[in-house]
Amino acid sequence: MLGNHFYHQRIRKSVAVFGSLFNNIYVLRKNSSGAVTSQVKVPLSYGPSRKFLERIRENPDLDTNTKVAIKLPRMSFEILGIDYDAQRQLQKVNSIQGASAGTVYSRNKIFTPVPYNLNFQLNVYGKNQDDVLQIVEQIIPTFNPQYTLTIKPIEDYPDIKEDSPIILNGISFLDDYEGPLEQRRTIVYTLDFTMKVNFYNGFTSNNIIRTANPTVGFQAAGMSDSDVNAVRVSVVTNPALASPDSDYGFNITKTDLFGLDSA
Repeated sequence: MLGNHFYHQRIRKSVAVFGSLFNNIYVLRKNSSGAVTSQVKVPLSYGPSRKFLERIRENPDLDTNTKVAIKLPRMSFEILGIDYDAQRQLQKVNSIQGASAGTVYSRNKIFTPVPYNLNFQLNVYGKNQDDVLQIVEQIIPTFNPQYTLTIKPIEDYPDIKEDSPIILNGISFLDDYEGPLEQRRTIVYTLDFTMKVNFYNGFTSNNIIRTANPTVGFQAAGMSDSDVNAVRVSVVTNPALASPDSDYGFNITKTDLFGLDSA
């Protein structure tokens, strides 16, 4: 069964969708009279928090080191795990069908997707509490505790849509203010999320049924209680090459299996 290549980019698209939620957050700086003196758009990157913390805590020395400290505030996010969600599993024999591209002789079918949870972690870095709290307070009200997005999981079939809830599980913070005065202060708020997604298999192609030949008979009417076939009914679409979305009818022909044909 394995070996039929397909790639719906479900994880890649989920990462892009999750990151797009937080790529337009600003921090305002005000003076003592309440007037806005500056507005800073918070950068967002994908990567583990430990690498950002290590880079932030480096002590730049312009005499011997050309590195420049990372500007704060900023945010980063990453995937921490992928877990199967048994509570959302539907009947495995259910399927979704759609027209095949470029032909009217077959239809594509895909079976029920497999539900999984993507665990994301969003980290907010700042050098003072006010900057970080501004960012966090812009995020929390959106999730109560979940925010649902409608996405198109399969690019070739835009009519297929699904709702993907993103749940805010909890918030924790770290403040390394305790230390020598020359040490750079870093405040980190960590927000844990769960995104519910579905993974789809590859499509299979099935021929469209345009002809049916049922047989009508008498049950147990023959010798040794065998069935006796009496009439064969032939049902054919009109036109013969009708597509599922076209306007068509049926031609019905009945054949007497005892030798007398009738239409």
